[in-house]
Amino acid sequence: MNIGEDVLNLLKEEITESEYSRYIKQLVYDCENSNDHLAIYYAPNALIAKWIKSKYTQKIIHLFEVKTDLKVNLMITLKQNITTESVKKVIQEQKPVGHSLLNPSHTFNNFMVGGSNQFAYAAVKSVSEKAGELYNPLFIYGGVGLGKTHLMQSAGNVFQDQGKNVIYTTSEQFLNDFLRHVRNQTMENFKDKYRKCDVLLIDDIQFIGNKERIQEEFFHTFEALRGVGKQIILTADKHPKKIGGLEARLQSRFEWGLVADIQPPELETKIAIIEKKSEINKVKLSKDIINYIATVIDSNVREIEGILSKLHAYSQLMNVEIDLAFTKNILKEHVQESHANLTMDTITQTVAKELNIKLSEIKSKGRSKNLVYARRISIYICRELTQNTMPQLAQYFGMKDHTAISHTLKKINELIKTDDDFKLKIEEITNKITAIS
Repeated sequence: MNIGEDVLNLLKEEITESEYSRYIKQLVYDCENSNDHLAIYYAPNALIAKWIKSKYTQKIIHLFEVKTDLKVNLMITLKQNITTESVKKVIQEQKPVGHSLLNPSHTFNNFMVGGSNQFAYAAVKSVSEKAGELYNPLFIYGGVGLGKTHLMQSAGNVFQDQGKNVIYTTSEQFLNDFLRHVRNQTMENFKDKYRKCDVLLIDDIQFIGNKERIQEEFFHTFEALRGVGKQIILTADKHPKKIGGLEARLQSRFEWGLVADIQPPELETKIAIIEKKSEINKVKLSKDIINYIATVIDSNVREIEGILSKLHAYSQLMNVEIDLAFTKNILKEHVQESHANLTMDTITQTVAKELNIKLSEIKSKGRSKNLVYARRISIYICRELTQNTMPQLAQYFGMKDHTAISHTLKKINELIKTDDDFKLKIEEITNKITAIS
């Protein structure tokens, strides 16, 4: 495997599998003509080349820097178009690239703040205004795809604009860098790099757990930086106390400054994120589509950009407008995969709990207003989130046959169009159910 393929594999971890297979996987890296300053990929046709360039140029450049410490110019073209002259022209026309592992698109302005991340956002924003003075280190933890890296790099970009020497890296890259310098007997260079910067940002610090040698080195790096008032920001998937194999002295130091967590976003925040990402990516979506996407994605906010890219690509390639039916069709594989473990029991139990009604009552023939309301919501969500047929739904809910289910679904869809409270309740409960799955 070559460096170009390594970079695409890193990109694969950040986008949907279907998008990777359909577009990114078709890129072929040109080892012969690529070098430390230029990465060349071949696409199978001009349309795919144009789409990938518009969506992923900066991301691919960023991932090259993550892997190599070098920031390259990027060329995505068709193989028949490549010539010595065209390569020279690209190098001449493109602006020189600076050295920074920070993603320039990660800023405070495009980070969506909600109740789930407000404290972490405020802490990082404060640190970015007074490096080394407030919370040092600042330790941010939370699940995958919730915005830890975005926040950290937002501060890094502010520091860099102030002219500070900023190093952003992952714990894996820090380890690899350390081992390379040990092998080459150039540890002084390693120490100069990490102990003389103004700001050190390290992602996924939990991976140094159970690695004594790298913990020893990081301890001395930490002490050297903090001793002269340099800012340290770390992220992890869990609180310092819960990182397995972490030395007590490092655990205590990680808690010296401030520990802030990021929780999965609530429905309102996910909707705001989708609206913002749609605006940034120039994808026009109606309110119904935005609400639907918010209910089918789980807690991983990183999926949003992949979904928007997929919708935009399909719309452009197939020359159709993005409406709700189109969105549901495009995302059906995603929904099936996300909700594969959902059962009608799980859904109905959640509805019963949310509406303070017994499960047995929802499945009974009772006709009180509250029971009919709960039954309708249960039937609708079971139809949307599971692969059960209408006859199966009828049997489960004790109804006569599939025509009774069909009539109920028709009534529900009418209510969704006319009763905003009913529609919102379905969205809220659906969001809780998908979080469970």
